[in-house]
Amino acid sequence: VYNEIFPVWTYSYLFLLFPVFLATDYLRYKPVIIMQGLSLMITWFMLLYAQGTLAVQFLEFFYGISTATEIAYYSYIYSVVNNDMYQKVTSYCRTATLTGLTAGSVAGQVMVSVTNWSLFSLNVISLISVSVAFVTSWFLPMPMKSLFFHHNLNGHEKKSADLEKRSCSKNGGLKHTAALEEVEAQIPLNTEAHEADKQYTKTQSISLKKVLRTLWKDFLHCYSSRTLLNWSVWWALSTCGYFQVINYSQGLWEEVAPSSRSGIYNGSVEAVSTFLGAITVFVVGYIKISWSTWGELLLALFSLINAFAVYIMAVIGNIWVCYAMYVLFRSIYTILITIATFQIAAYLNMECYALVFGVNTFVALALQTLMTVIVVDSSGLGLGRHFCLSKMIQVTGTSLLNIQFITSILIGGSVVRLKSSAT
Repeated sequence: VYNEIFPVWTYSYLFLLFPVFLATDYLRYKPVIIMQGLSLMITWFMLLYAQGTLAVQFLEFFYGISTATEIAYYSYIYSVVNNDMYQKVTSYCRTATLTGLTAGSVAGQVMVSVTNWSLFSLNVISLISVSVAFVTSWFLPMPMKSLFFHHNLNGHEKKSADLEKRSCSKNGGLKHTAALEEVEAQIPLNTEAHEADKQYTKTQSISLKKVLRTLWKDFLHCYSSRTLLNWSVWWALSTCGYFQVINYSQGLWEEVAPSSRSGIYNGSVEAVSTFLGAITVFVVGYIKISWSTWGELLLALFSLINAFAVYIMAVIGNIWVCYAMYVLFRSIYTILITIATFQIAAYLNMECYALVFGVNTFVALALQTLMTVIVVDSSGLGLGRHFCLSKMIQVTGTSLLNIQFITSILIGGSVVRLKSSAT
């Protein structure tokens, strides 16, 4: 399972991400959201009835499609709401997503532990849920614009559209806009206002060649900022580690406490970690602190704690310790990724943010693919059942990341002191 099946998801996600990124914008989100719902239906149907290694590998491929197409779900909001609503609706939808995950985890745990439902029955409920989501996606309004391929130029918006055309500012390629917590959202649309706007809308289509050229220029501008590069490096590396922990932690728990000999509390652990994540994300939004001053220090400190949590989870053969460290890891990651996303988004226009989000995710997946090939895949070391070594590798990567951020803090502080003494 770990050597031949799980890696298929990683490879599929990686190779589909960039084509889906372009297709999402070109098709204006809705068709790709529908595709995501369809791929999830296929995934859960195969999860119920697929047998054999090849069939389950196809299951992982379709799951890779569903995760790659999440970018459409995340980006849809920004094509149908005004800029001043970005932060609010993102917060609402992020909380809704985490709440849904918590409710699903609690319900699953109760059904298994109290009513003795089978795991097959839980997957039937999941199939019904994603089927309802698939049907619902057909009723989403079709956006008239997208970030790169289709521009709407309303009569009263032409000036601002021209001024904010996909480019970053001269200051290191960065431009300050309303801060965003994370690109995870889906909101209802005022269809009456949408229909009214159609009468005054002109759609300007952009060629693929021009879009790619603009993306390359924006890429060079955005990553010329040392601050943005630091946060992006942390984002990519931490997300890679997060994917690895999420994908293989339950396998580790099975190794520590086989389900045939002990109770299963995975649902409760997922519920607690998700619920705490939702609370911390909400609290972070109200904390008054200079993130530009203290952000990197907090990032380094909490990353070190996360590295310690992963290490303990890998080497301590106690299931309750594993559960506790997993909850700690996910809660801290949720806080840190929110801070990192906030810091990156606060200085970018929406087009640059979409690009940076895509690039950072791609780098994270590339790193995860490399780790999968070397550590997990049967063509590499094939250490699927020897989780300790794989976790040690993650700890090493996180520790190196802490060194990088601590060094940047010390260098930044030295520069500030030198400038102060010079003046």
